[in-house]
Amino acid sequence: MAQMLAARGYADIVLIDIVDGLPQGKALDIAEGGPWLRFSSTLTGSNDWADTAGSDLVVVTSGVPRRPGMTREDLLGTNAKIVRDVVGKAAAHSPDATLVIFANPMDAMCHVALEASGFPAERVIGQGGMLDTGRFRTFIAMETGTSVKDVSAWVLGGHTEATMVPVTSNASVGGVPLSRLLPPDRVRAVAERARRGGAEIVELLKTGSAFVAPAAATIEMVDSILLDERRILPCCVRLNGEYGVNGAYVGAPIRLGAGGAQAVYEIPLSDEELEGMRKAGDAVKELVAATPRE
Repeated sequence: MAQMLAARGYADIVLIDIVDGLPQGKALDIAEGGPWLRFSSTLTGSNDWADTAGSDLVVVTSGVPRRPGMTREDLLGTNAKIVRDVVGKAAAHSPDATLVIFANPMDAMCHVALEASGFPAERVIGQGGMLDTGRFRTFIAMETGTSVKDVSAWVLGGHTEATMVPVTSNASVGGVPLSRLLPPDRVRAVAERARRGGAEIVELLKTGSAFVAPAAATIEMVDSILLDERRILPCCVRLNGEYGVNGAYVGAPIRLGAGGAQAVYEIPLSDEELEGMRKAGDAVKELVAATPRE
């Protein structure tokens, strides 16, 4: 993320971590690529939150991955504690910032960040739908033998295999409905592959998970916020009745610009997709209820 943003050339970047030397070394390594990648962005590595003061945007990547023997409750408790601490410090030093939440389980961590920051909900946004949509569009292009540039498709709902809602009902390539390009069984197969996109990469790598696509998806959000591009993007936001979901962070199409989520849009969905959105909302609420408060 830091490297991609540095290459954009419009922002000063601070990397922060609790490990002494790690953010400093990462920042220096990226900066030393500037002469050849043709950017002169200022990068700072630090262990002191004071160096982040006055930030316009904070991307929260903190947390641990789920390890063997770790229950969902263990992961929730550990990452909630970390995110609560990180967001509290970020908000104290940058009270006008917008937060982009990348920590997992992302949907629930958005709720933790909202509470810890005290920010309005439009300034706390989750990244999930962006990555899942990127995967969905990639798989549609592969399956149809077309350019990914012409694919229009969304993944809404939650950021888990069980709660993702790949929207096939209005997916298209160059304006041609996906249902005209693929038979129903292949459409379902592409949607299922999108749901398992993260697991597929983990199975291939065996010792890690995806990082390039998640970074690219996140920096698209950063661009839209900091440059006030007002793009309509699939992000995780707190819904207030949209799609039948109230008071839960769920992926939906939003207008993303200065100050965060400027509007939430309800697009036509099939009955099955709409039910998926409601189930995603219920699942997030269940996860939030299980998240330790301290």
